[in-house]
Amino acid sequence: MIFIDACFGKDTPHTPVWMMRQAGRYLPEYMKVRQKAGDFLSLCKTPELAAEVTLQPVDILGVDAAILFSDILVVPLEMGMKLEFVKGEGPQFPKPVICENDLSALDINRAVENLKYVYETIKITRSKLSHENALIGFCGAPWTLATYMIEGSGTKTYSKVKKLLYTNPRFLHAVLFKVTETLKLYMEEQIKSGVNVVQIFDSWASALEDSAFFEFSWRYIKEICAYLKSRYPHIPIIVFPKGISGYLDKIDGDFDVFGVDWSTPIELAKEKLGHKYILQGNMEPARLYDKNAIKNGVEHIVSIMDARRHIFNLGHGILPDIPVENAKYFVDLVHSLTKK
Repeated sequence: MIFIDACFGKDTPHTPVWMMRQAGRYLPEYMKVRQKAGDFLSLCKTPELAAEVTLQPVDILGVDAAILFSDILVVPLEMGMKLEFVKGEGPQFPKPVICENDLSALDINRAVENLKYVYETIKITRSKLSHENALIGFCGAPWTLATYMIEGSGTKTYSKVKKLLYTNPRFLHAVLFKVTETLKLYMEEQIKSGVNVVQIFDSWASALEDSAFFEFSWRYIKEICAYLKSRYPHIPIIVFPKGISGYLDKIDGDFDVFGVDWSTPIELAKEKLGHKYILQGNMEPARLYDKNAIKNGVEHIVSIMDARRHIFNLGHGILPDIPVENAKYFVDLVHSLTKK
């Protein structure tokens, strides 16, 4: 697989490309399946339909890898938390984790068992996906998941979880430990079910100052990576901690690919990390609104990376109102400009 070769730094015929959130609302085909499922969570829990939307971007756009259609929050859901998706407000946990009793009620083994619908989605998708295309599995990083679990929803201030961080760090570490242990087993089951690559999303890494990031986020990401690498060295691991350009000098760990967000200059990422890790990213997602902007963005990244030690992606997820034609133009342009 070209994608796997690229993750390990091998020469490839072109730079592989995929997009975060590539199976989603910008595709009319996705919306039809979503309507059939009834709601987002039902779509995640119906393996045949989840596999269908996982495959759509490969067929429609020609991306080099499919990413499992699921959600990072199915993990705390299946640990025992009630999860609701409120229209216009996003995901919410009506009863957040605020004390030891709340945490002790969450069950690691129950979560791993209850997530069978994810493993079934992987098996169906892998059976239908071309052997030339990789299937990416994923999870949210412990810090990002713990933030949702403690805040009860998305947040701009992180006030509840940060209050814990500075007033009761022991309890926050206990939450992070339990989530980490769950994610180790969950990602292992994804690998056993057939994913070829895994990615760990730390969408809210930028909420933490330097010392807090390495204590409460990065150490747990490294722990998951070390666990998986010790058992599955042939499976590439991608990490994506969003918004930490100021901390790149201190990044280390047993993973293969570092996802660069759009706010981090690709030149900086190459200087600091390009010799240690394959880089992934990092075109500004809003460039997909305009073909000239796409062309300029792709050409700039190609000029820096020179089609070496690189996987093309956006610097965050594709936006829901992007024209499909523009997304396809982006993929085709990357392939043509990096062809060797």
